[in-house]
Formats: sequence, structure tokens, C-alpha cells
Amino acid sequence: MNGRDRLPVCAIVGVGPGNGTALVRRFASEGYAVAMLARTTALTEPLAAELPGARSYPCDVTDAAAVQETFARVARELGAVDVLIYNAGKGVWGAAADVSPEDFEECWRVNGFGAFLAARAVIPAMMSSASGNIIFIGATASRRGAARAAAFASAKAGQRVLAESLARAYGPLGVHVSVIVVDGIVDEPLMRARFSDKPDSFFVKPDDVSDIAMMLTRQRRSAWSFELEARPFGEAW
Repeated sequence: MNGRDRLPVCAIVGVGPGNGTALVRRFASEGYAVAMLARTTALTEPLAAELPGARSYPCDVTDAAAVQETFARVARELGAVDVLIYNAGKGVWGAAADVSPEDFEECWRVNGFGAFLAARAVIPAMMSSASGNIIFIGATASRRGAARAAAFASAKAGQRVLAESLARAYGPLGVHVSVIVVDGIVDEPLMRARFSDKPDSFFVKPDDVSDIAMMLTRQRRSAWSFELEARPFGEAW
């Protein structure tokens, strides 16, 4: 595919009913060809049918071969990835004695290992073009180990440090790596039901998170951000 003729490509890993869907809609509306990667296609297939510039790709982010094959397919069908947004996540809650080794490992594999695999898949083309954006959707857990976040905090902290390592290694080569720290409850159906007593202002709005992501891709090289927070104005911190 002729790079001068193609649409810019945004690959969004982890497309669910909250931030993932909002990110897909935002980047599609800005003229991107959007590759939607998710473990199942129950949500992404209808989105692909609705948004002409979006395509659905089933992918298990904890499977190295599957990630490599999926990104190779994206490159063949859409072109090299210009923007990677890693939104896949798994929350496991409990103190260390309450979390099984299997759950701890799975939390790390989704939040950390998958992030590494996805970034590794797009970096060569970004290095070649001396451009590109990699954005991780992070969490406050990456900054502090709450008592019942032994697995989640460890995984998210690892993801954040991975992002920092990538930024230091590839930023000087033209690749902008950043993290959006989501500090709050994302406004999606499951969380709305769980926190049904909370006002609308309690929730982090996915459309507003997508605004931050778009802004990061437009930053000038003389003033790149690495870490930005998304926090409702009333959130205690």
C-alpha cells in the first residue's frame, strides 16, 4: 500500500463498552482507519459495520503469536500503525494472601505482557518512519499499592514503567510514548450499575478520555507529555 495514499492507522487494543468504544469513535471521526483488537468480536463487529473506517480483529493479547499475526494482518490490510492505544486491562482484587497465583499471573499478562507485545509489534515501522504515537491507558494503581490491589497495582506499575522505558528508548527516534492515568470510575454500563447511587459527575467520561488521547497525538515535538491524568473534578486524591 502506498503510504502517501492511505489513511493514518490507529490500532486500539482492548475495545470494550467504555474507553475503548469512545476511542474508536473519536479516531474514526478524525479520519483514521481504526483496527479494533479485542478478545471477542461481540462489540467490535457491530462497530465495524457502523464505522466504515473501522475493522474488527479478534486477538488474545496474552498470546505472543496471536499478537504478532494480528498486527501483521493489520499492516497488510490497513497499513503501518501510526497510533497504538493499549486499553486492554484486567482487574484482580484482594490482598496477596487472597489472590491465586493464576489470577496474579493473568493480571500481569493482560496489563503488562500484552502491552509489551503490542508495542513490540508496531515499534519497527514507527522507528523506520521516525514518527508515531503509543498511548497506554493506565490507572492510579500504577502509583500506589493499595491493600487489596496486590495483583492489579503490580501489573499496572509494570505497565507504566514499561511505557517509561519505551519513551526513553524510542522518543529520541521520533516515537511519542505516553500514559493516561485514569483516576476514577469509568462511565460504562457495568460501573453505572455497581455505583447506581453516585451522581453523573462521579464518573470519568470515556469521550473526555478520548479527547486526551487525541490531544497527545497532536503535541508538537518540542513539548511532548509523558503522563497525563484523567480525574473527575470531585475525586478525592
